[in-house]
Amino acid sequence: MSELPHVSVLSTQYLDQYCSSCAAPAAEAGLKRCPRCKTVYYCNQACQNRDWAWHKHECSALQKWAASAPSQEVSVPGDAVRCLGRILWGSQKEGLDSNWAKEIRMMQSNGSSLQPSSFESHTHLAHSVVRYLGVSSPGELEPFGLKSAGDLVDLISRFTTNTFTLTSASLTPVGICIAPTVAFANHSCDPNAVIVFPRASGTPANKEPLLNLVALRDIAAGKEVRIAYIDTTLPKRLRQKELKETYNFTCQCKLCTRVLPVDPREALWCPKGCGGTCPLPTEEDNLSRCIKCKAVVANVDAVLDAVRVGQEALDKASRLQFTDPAKAKQLTTNIIPILTSAGITPSSHPLLAMTHLHLELLIASLPSSLSQESLDEAIRTAAKYSAGLQGLLPKGHPVRAVALGELGKLLAVDEPAPPTDQDQIAKFPPSGPPRLKLAYESLVRAHEELLIGFGKANDGGHVGRDVRDAIVRLEKELGVWTTGIRNTLEDTVLAQRSK
Repeated sequence: MSELPHVSVLSTQYLDQYCSSCAAPAAEAGLKRCPRCKTVYYCNQACQNRDWAWHKHECSALQKWAASAPSQEVSVPGDAVRCLGRILWGSQKEGLDSNWAKEIRMMQSNGSSLQPSSFESHTHLAHSVVRYLGVSSPGELEPFGLKSAGDLVDLISRFTTNTFTLTSASLTPVGICIAPTVAFANHSCDPNAVIVFPRASGTPANKEPLLNLVALRDIAAGKEVRIAYIDTTLPKRLRQKELKETYNFTCQCKLCTRVLPVDPREALWCPKGCGGTCPLPTEEDNLSRCIKCKAVVANVDAVLDAVRVGQEALDKASRLQFTDPAKAKQLTTNIIPILTSAGITPSSHPLLAMTHLHLELLIASLPSSLSQESLDEAIRTAAKYSAGLQGLLPKGHPVRAVALGELGKLLAVDEPAPPTDQDQIAKFPPSGPPRLKLAYESLVRAHEELLIGFGKANDGGHVGRDVRDAIVRLEKELGVWTTGIRNTLEDTVLAQRSK
């Protein structure tokens, strides 16, 4: 199933990197900036013209907002404000009685049962929307179909409850969107379907960003299609907290109700090194034993401290990722060894999330500092992240598939300075032909999973095509190497026979 979202907007930091019409990343030639607001960018004139029916009201609103902003840092309203603006202008454009507007109003609202933690954010968002639209009070919103402040709060509730993350083809979150039909899908922490934006080769720009609802496994007739509203690699307590605060319900899916000896999202390695795992201790229950050899975790306070420090560092590094990546990278570099030395497994929180963030920071810095050491560190980090996902997500899940493809592509990068010392050669990652062989195997597995997660009909999406091309290149490279070895062996045999 696929649907073009009713509304989509880019996050502020991506406005100059992606097209505000089709959400395609900037090509080598760059993007075309709107000459009036100087805020949004487009692939070309066609994308700009197509978006003008939506952008014409937004354009003047962006200019007025910037003119009254107290500083450059807040000169562009957040994506939530801009998305709500497009929803309201879209309701006017399409007509308040149009199917488009009715579908927006049909989305579920939790306005009558807001969590106390949501009051302040909803109020702040309401004031920002009023300012953005250029009206002086909620009472002036009637032309948009809102007759009271309560109607505005109700719309904001619908928005927060039904918004999807707009991602790049490789799952980087780049914005938000509203797709009312797909929003009817209910949640499960063990979903049988996922939402992706594959950017299939046959999809024209005027149909992008095309949201796809893809089944991860066969779904029997009459069975409900369920997606995940939140990150399912998080432990139960964090999933439940986010679902309650944002969607106002307590999840009763199998993953949340099933009692496991050890949840791989909250696990420690056995302190005796038997290969088994232990439940992560908590302040309330600090007795933890290995499920295999029954050894007791003795250094509970050290583990709890490591998890607390790790979570704080993860939150801080995430905030700094785009504003101060060097500082963020310093944090992840320092904290990951602390979590690892505490015995936390690669699939556990916050180590898995920290590893993923560290990988993103390493890859972002590779073009400017490519060395054998930096490349190998990125490969080791990608391998740990991919391994951590294997036990949490089912085969074909797009997050798992993309991570495996990322590992394969890093392994396929030409080595700047291959090691010559035998001790170094024996370490991971391998060097030379064994490295290429591992890259090939990883990419083949990734392509198989990408065909599931992004849809076989889409050829695995843009990432699937990219991985397939990488496989073809490696096959040629490995073929040349194999032919060279075979020729050398044949020449050696002939030389020996001629003696």
